[in-house]
Amino acid sequence: MKKVIYSILVTVFFITVTSCNSNDDGVQKGIDIPGITIDGDADCCSAEEAIQIYDFLQTVKIVPELTTEIDGRYRVSVYTRTGSLHTGYNDLYFVATKLTTGNYIKEFTVSNFKPLMYMTKMKMQHSTPISGIVKSFNSNFTAVKQGWISLLMPTSDAGYWTLAYDANVLGQKGGVTPTEVKVDGLPVGQEWLKSFKIDGNTYYLSLVNPADWITGSNEIQAYVSVKSQTGTDPYELATEQFVIDIDPRMPDMGHHTSPDNAALTLQTDGSYRGKINLTMTGLWRIHLTIKDVKGNIVAGGDNLKDGFSSLYWDVTL
Repeated sequence: MKKVIYSILVTVFFITVTSCNSNDDGVQKGIDIPGITIDGDADCCSAEEAIQIYDFLQTVKIVPELTTEIDGRYRVSVYTRTGSLHTGYNDLYFVATKLTTGNYIKEFTVSNFKPLMYMTKMKMQHSTPISGIVKSFNSNFTAVKQGWISLLMPTSDAGYWTLAYDANVLGQKGGVTPTEVKVDGLPVGQEWLKSFKIDGNTYYLSLVNPADWITGSNEIQAYVSVKSQTGTDPYELATEQFVIDIDPRMPDMGHHTSPDNAALTLQTDGSYRGKINLTMTGLWRIHLTIKDVKGNIVAGGDNLKDGFSSLYWDVTL
């Protein structure tokens, strides 16, 4: 009797979660879950992993112009939170699937990611900060690869962006050749990317996803990148080590600050992390003082007319 009940339950499960095309910005009719590997396909995820990936992909949206097919057998899809790009920090998520089954492929690589801004009026080109390495999102999402890009400016009459990357899926090579993408500006009250100079080198401070912050204590995360020598090669993470002191203030509320903030320090994953306490909603200007490993101030920390640093991020809750 137990065996009969078990058989019925298994049958019901696989009728409910059947294989289909990969997430395409929305759930299709029914509850079709892509990637269910009931045929023993060793290249693809298990049913449990596929459901986890499917659930995650409902929280992001596909970027059609960065999605490509390889060898007529595989599709590499790129996702962001909104399906678009904006100035400052953007997470990028890559997923590979089989065209015949929609199954999520466990192992593939993405490399040689190249953003380039064409300044049409100035007749010049430049790149922007990137993560450098595209790697598994986390231990539960080995088939979802993550990278990031921090875009210096929006698309405008002055210039436009192209993006390109290489992909290798089960030994088959492909990718996206330079493709024009639209980059939106951030809303007023949001400035997530700042630069400073040391000894002729230009560094960029990319603030990570402050749109996720809440009133109260938050982890603050950032990356420090350095402009490439050519200017057109992507800007990789800086090899120097810094400490980033923060002084959050509300310029619209008499420049009052908040307690219990902690400086951003370098982590093993290459990011800088600290703590910021935002006591109310509104515009917060996060004044920055950059120090080297000896504690010497190398950027920011200067006094403007209002008495605060000229180097800052703006975040509006």
